[in-house]
Amino acid sequence: MSEAKYVVYGGGYTQGGFIQGDRNQGDDYGITVFDYNEQTGRMTEKSKVEITNPSYITISHNRKFLYSITDEGVVAFKILPDGNLEYLNRESINGMRGCYLSTDYEDKFIFVAGYHDGKVTVLSLKSDGSVNRICDEIYHKGLMGVGECNYRPHVDCVKMTHDNKYLCATDVGMDHVKVYRLNHKTGKLELADIVRSDIDSAPHRIKFSHDGRFAYVIHEIKNIVDVYTYEDRNNSPEFEKIQTVSTLPEDKMPYANEAYAIQVSADDKYVFCSNAGDDSVAAFERDKETGMLKKLFVLPVSGLFPKDIAISDDNKFLLSMNNESNTITFFKINYKDRTILMNGPEIKFRAGNCILMHKLEG
Repeated sequence: MSEAKYVVYGGGYTQGGFIQGDRNQGDDYGITVFDYNEQTGRMTEKSKVEITNPSYITISHNRKFLYSITDEGVVAFKILPDGNLEYLNRESINGMRGCYLSTDYEDKFIFVAGYHDGKVTVLSLKSDGSVNRICDEIYHKGLMGVGECNYRPHVDCVKMTHDNKYLCATDVGMDHVKVYRLNHKTGKLELADIVRSDIDSAPHRIKFSHDGRFAYVIHEIKNIVDVYTYEDRNNSPEFEKIQTVSTLPEDKMPYANEAYAIQVSADDKYVFCSNAGDDSVAAFERDKETGMLKKLFVLPVSGLFPKDIAISDDNKFLLSMNNESNTITFFKINYKDRTILMNGPEIKFRAGNCILMHKLEG
């Protein structure tokens, strides 16, 4: 059996940010492709892709295409056998630059979250992976709270349930997750439910267990993860909250920090979260039957503002994309001792937003 090969994709802002004393220094290459060594947990630069301000990148569920936010809307790339990217096309989202995107599980549609304009945009996808026309646009409405973000709609994340029936849109400004029924023929969305969070908690991202039975919502301001059971009953989504856990150490207070990234390990055994301000990563052991989380550790990532994290498929290594220190840091995970050990020196990465690990075909 041939050894699995991996690449890592990193996306970062190309304008603004702060590096080497020049806050306005620019860089045309927003996406970097790295070769990843599964044995050492380290990576080396492979190639760069010219794109403006990729706020987020995602890979299609068939693993053939990569999509990125850009100032102009959405860009599609074909993933080549060696992991390099081949440009396909770009399409406008008819609004302000998005902050998150994902595809449905049949890769027929791509969804874009609009933080700045509070909009959910649906675009269809062609069979060759390129982005097609806009199918639907929904603006969230309302006023809420008096917190740092909570006064008007800010859509932060859009993610399908694993049964591919409902799109969940977290709204950090309105303190809820809107659940939309997807019409698989037209791409239109219909509101089916609203999952409400605590006031001034700021639900930021939602992730599902790989078996699809549980949802994990990380809250930016309150620094918590709410755990929900999920099922579809008579064509209606049912979410029931069963647990709330803090992402911070016991001696740290919420509201001075920001819970940000959340990832579920490939084998469904662990959930990982990052905390800006505290500049740490939290690891939880996950009960596969109940979905409940048990905190293992909260430890520093040796960088500022860990905006995204990646976990190797074997759960041995953690990579932290640190936006404000312009670095990626590397760690070995010791679950028995509940520690992480820095795995070699940091590498420079300008104003990083997201990091994805991808297993190559063949």
